Amino acid sequence: MKLLLISTIGLVFWAGLFAVSLRVLSYFKGIEDIGDILALKLLSMMLIISFVLLIFSSILTSLSKLYLSRDLLLVHSLPVSSHKIFTARWIDSTIDSSWMVIIYTLPVFISYGIVYRSGFFFYLDIFLVLMSLSITASALSSILVMSAVIVIPASRMRSVFIFISLFFFVALYIAIRFLRPELLVDPEIFDSILVYITALKTPSSPFLPTTWAFDSIKAILSGSVADGMFHAGISLSFTGTLVFAIIIVADSIYFKGFSKTQSAQVRLIKQSWIGSNFFKFLPAQVRALAVKEIKTFFRDQTQWSQLFLIAALVVIYIYNFNVLPIEKSPIKTIYLQNLLSFLNMGLALFVLTAITGRFAYPAVSSERNAFWIVKSSPGTIKKFLWVKFFIYYFPLLILAEILIIVTNILLNVTIFMMILSIVTVFFLVPGIVAMGIGLGAAYPDFKAENPTQTVTSFGGLIFMILCAGYIGIVIVIEAGPVYSILMADINGQTLSILKWVWITVSFSIAFTLSILAIILPMNFGEKKLSKLST
Repeated sequence: MKLLLISTIGLVFWAGLFAVSLRVLSYFKGIEDIGDILALKLLSMMLIISFVLLIFSSILTSLSKLYLSRDLLLVHSLPVSSHKIFTARWIDSTIDSSWMVIIYTLPVFISYGIVYRSGFFFYLDIFLVLMSLSITASALSSILVMSAVIVIPASRMRSVFIFISLFFFVALYIAIRFLRPELLVDPEIFDSILVYITALKTPSSPFLPTTWAFDSIKAILSGSVADGMFHAGISLSFTGTLVFAIIIVADSIYFKGFSKTQSAQVRLIKQSWIGSNFFKFLPAQVRALAVKEIKTFFRDQTQWSQLFLIAALVVIYIYNFNVLPIEKSPIKTIYLQNLLSFLNMGLALFVLTAITGRFAYPAVSSERNAFWIVKSSPGTIKKFLWVKFFIYYFPLLILAEILIIVTNILLNVTIFMMILSIVTVFFLVPGIVAMGIGLGAAYPDFKAENPTQTVTSFGGLIFMILCAGYIGIVIVIEAGPVYSILMADINGQTLSILKWVWITVSFSIAFTLSILAIILPMNFGEKKLSKLST
């Protein structure tokens, strides 16, 4: 049943991507003169974004597979040369880091083949290009990881690579902005159509692997199979060279870097401020659990260092609202501002769900093999889970309210929409956090090498689905009453008694759902975890 559910969701998402891609490309194909240019520009953007995502994924996967896996001590004790161990791990890392990107870019490439009526060689070229890009990204990431481990002290390696990951995330955003995707929908910013078409035709750097991939696909789509295979050959030759290069590098420095990772880690954050006196107002058992949870969080450098990534996400999120061209919309500004504010509640809560899945959902699994200490302590499982709930609830609530308040200020919404957004988020956040803690307790993985990966498990999938459904249902329930109140306020009208009854019932249902979203997941997680630990 788990496999069937996950496969069905993945297939539906894949089919949705295919349908959207086919519709967009068919629309572009029907535009005279610039339709093909728009389609090729979209292809170039997708290849660059996919390549950056592959590098981002490969860096994290390579670090885990090559240096941080628990079985590496046993593997390196075997009578096998280090470069062979590296090669086996690198192949595993390449597959693990690239399969998802490849699967979910395939519907876009298949759409190109259908719209442009390409033949067998197009699909062969897609296979060769994607394989080349995946191996190239993995090889470059592995060389970067191995080189950095030699230079950077091993005690700081993990946190530094989180910062590198943050850098690549920012680089991805800059790459998207550098490509100026708004040109696809706003030709009015140019003085003439000729300048517009010239901007769309601006070539990429000839030294990028994505350029070789783009030139190959473009040639095949144009009917030139020979040119397409030539550019694919350039990409594959570079990939082959990198494969030999990483084996040579690995034979020289891989084992030295692995040896350095076995040294003791140095804490980058002093924890003297986290003491019992800081929580002296709490009961002794609760205080002990709270202090333990916070210290554990800051001792794991892969946890606290990702706060920088969250900060970058918040800045980008707010910036995008700041540059919205609301004044160009044909809809009246006051309507559009409040509509965007209402939809922004759902968007901000979806972002919060992803952050909760990253931090709160793995909170129980992060206990790992030491969970027996929690079980043998005088406290109860219920108290253990509720301490975790409040530790993550307050920071996530503050984050969500900051997103809502700042974006509403930028949108210049009415006082009613500001209050509604703040109150709605205040009541929905505890439900999302409770689902994260409760379902994380119901489906823990104490043997996981990296507890954060548990969010991709069956329990994590259920958590994401339930949170999305919960947010969607509350937004839908509030939509009608909010519209009635907003329009009455704008038009200076009064609401009838029947409408006030409807509004009261709707908000009461939303409030009841919020209470149930807190109680039910926590009780479910407590029962499942108690049975698991006995």
